[in-house]
Amino acid sequence: MADDISTELYEALNRDWPLAPLRNDSEEALFDALAQSINDLILHDFHRLMSILYRIDVSEQKLRHMLGEHKGIDAARIIAHLIIDREKQKIRTRQEWDEQSKGIPDDEKW
Repeated sequence: MADDISTELYEALNRDWPLAPLRNDSEEALFDALAQSINDLILHDFHRLMSILYRIDVSEQKLRHMLGEHKGIDAARIIAHLIIDREKQKIRTRQEWDEQSKGIPDDEKW
């Protein structure tokens, strides 16, 4: 299942991240590339970063909390963690819904 999540995570990030495609070498490399891209947005187009975070559905409250709690850590790395965590959460939710819908007869589905 972990491999499926990694593949799904890679696909979800490339679908939701509107900048240069991220490579699927490893989750760590994916994280590093995402953090670098976020850092570029922090420096050059902060408004676009906030728009992307809103579209991906990263909680602004959680973002503020994490940035305040981890003041000595690079903000881009914190944001990258939040994005990856949110994408994983969406993947798990889709998988749970898929599993639940398998037990429902087709004529009872929406």
